Formats: sequence, C-alpha cells, structure tokens
Amino acid sequence: MKIDKGEIIHQQFVKMCKKIIFYLLFHTYFTVLKGIEMVNMKIVEEPSSYGMNNFNNQQTQPEDNRLKMRVSPSKFSGPQHLTRLVNTCFSKQIDSYTYKLCPFSNVSQHEESYRWNPYNGILGVWQEWEIHNNTFVAMVMREGDNCGNLFRSMKVFLRCGNKNEIVNVSEPSTCQYHMNFNTPYACHPHAMLVFPTLSEELRNEWELIEGRLVNEEITIQGYQKRLHALFEKAGYYLSGTAKDKLSKEAVKKEEKKEKEENGEFDTLYQCTQEYQKIKQQLDALKMVLKDPMVDSKTKDRVNKMEDNDKQNKSSKGSSKRKKFISKLTNLMSKKDNTHGES
Repeated sequence: MKIDKGEIIHQQFVKMCKKIIFYLLFHTYFTVLKGIEMVNMKIVEEPSSYGMNNFNNQQTQPEDNRLKMRVSPSKFSGPQHLTRLVNTCFSKQIDSYTYKLCPFSNVSQHEESYRWNPYNGILGVWQEWEIHNNTFVAMVMREGDNCGNLFRSMKVFLRCGNKNEIVNVSEPSTCQYHMNFNTPYACHPHAMLVFPTLSEELRNEWELIEGRLVNEEITIQGYQKRLHALFEKAGYYLSGTAKDKLSKEAVKKEEKKEKEENGEFDTLYQCTQEYQKIKQQLDALKMVLKDPMVDSKTKDRVNKMEDNDKQNKSSKGSSKRKKFISKLTNLMSKKDNTHGES
C-alpha cells in the first residue's frame, strides 16, 4: 500500500494547529480569569432555542432570528388564492405549548414553562403538498429539529372555517405531528382542487393518463406512479433526489458548524481567523476592566496580569509557542516541497 506523504504532513499540520489554538486559549483565558473573582456556576446544555430562554435576546432579537431552520422552505405552490397566507403567521396556545404556523415557511413549538430548559424549536419546514383524490389535503413540513435518530415533521391539514386559526395539534407518532388549520380560503367546493391549478399541458397529460386507466392499458399502481411524476412537474411534490439533497446539505452544514465549535480546522486560514477572534475578545475584556468605573483592586489585577503577560513572552511558555510555530513552519515547507515534487 502506497503511503501518501502529503496527506500525512497535512494531518500533522492540522494536529499542530489544534495544539497551538488550545495552548493560546488556555494561556489567555486563564491569565484573565485568574484576576477575576470566581463564582460557582451550573453549566447546562442549551436546547435548540438559540437564545429563546435568554432575557436579553428576547428583548433585542426578533423571534424568527432566534430559531434557525435546518433547510430553506420550498417555493410557493398550490392554489393561487392561498398566496394571501404567505408572509403571515398564526399562533395558538394548547396546554403548555404555543404553536406558531407560518404557511409556506415553517411551524414552531414554544413550551410555556418555568423549567430551566423549555423546548423552543422548529417542528417542520415547508416542502410539498399531500394530495388525495385531486385535492390539496395538507401542507407537508419536514426537516425540523433533531429528535433522536430522526427529525421532526408536521402535516398541516387545511379545513373550512370562518377565520384563519390553528384548531388543534396531535402527535400520531414520535415527533411526527398533525395540525388542523381552519381558513375561509378552503371553503369553496373547488378551492382545493388540483386539476384547475395545472397548466394546459399538464391537464392534457393528466387526461391521457386517466384515459389509459379507463382502457385498462395501465394498472392502478402505474396510474399512481404517473400521476406522482406529473405532480412533481407541477412543483407540488418534491422528487426523491431533491429530498435527499436537502437532507444531506442540512447535515453537512451542521457538521461544519460542530467542527468549528470544537475548534477543528482544515486550513491555516481558519486557524488564524479563530485566533484573531479570541484575541479580539481578550482585548475587549481588558478594555472593560480598564474602565474608570471599575474598582482599584480590579485595576491592580489587570496591571499585574499585563506584567505577567510581558514576562511570559520571554518565559518557557513563550519558547514553547515559538517551537510550535517553528514546527508548523517546517511542516508547511515540507508540504510545499512534497507538492512541488509531485
């Protein structure tokens, strides 16, 4: 088996980069924090609310910015009169939860609880229609928040009603929800029919499929398969390929975010950028501590911290950093030479 020297050097380079970041993080944060009075604090895992439980965030950030959708909603499709529901949202409290439906966008759930970690998250993002007997039956929302080995999803069934309102929500199976939504836009006998919404070309194609079924040229299974393909052309269904692509892109984005949060970098540029962020945060913290309103004891600690920092530049810690940087430079030059030879 042939060993790829370039790949080995790249792996060594990434490991070295991680060590540098870890060392700098430890050194800078420990130096600052040792001059500040420590308070015992309980560390908890943040639920998928992205700040919903933070009082300051509630006051300064719009709700839609706090909850992040894993995927982007599909484009609008269906009866044109339903465009009146686009860019609108409806909410209703049921038991200890408030549900918020934004048709053709997403549906979310907010737990009204005083627990330290109430659930606030996305139950589903608009993707396609569910169609039965030539009728638009429900808006299908998928790719919601993580729920164990699957992702939450919601079917929103449109019913005739005097006003737009959420009626009830159920959970037929784990993390798979059903919502009944009343709207006057579904009251006309033909309001939710599929055939009238199709282009002339697709109507003709549907009539040919119906004729072949009547003449027994195709089976029921063949008829349903052809009709499914027709609805994909109309944009009412997502193809299997499109669904897979959406899921893979969402997972890939989440994996990238997780790597960044864990301090894993694939390039020297990413490593440098993260170091610059840490340095800016540290400088900002020093500026806060130097504020005239800060007490003299804290100022003395800051000055002592700066003196220690200067001494550390010529200390063993500094020499270790130089060794790390020297090794990193050597690895980079070796990597360049290897690529040059190849």
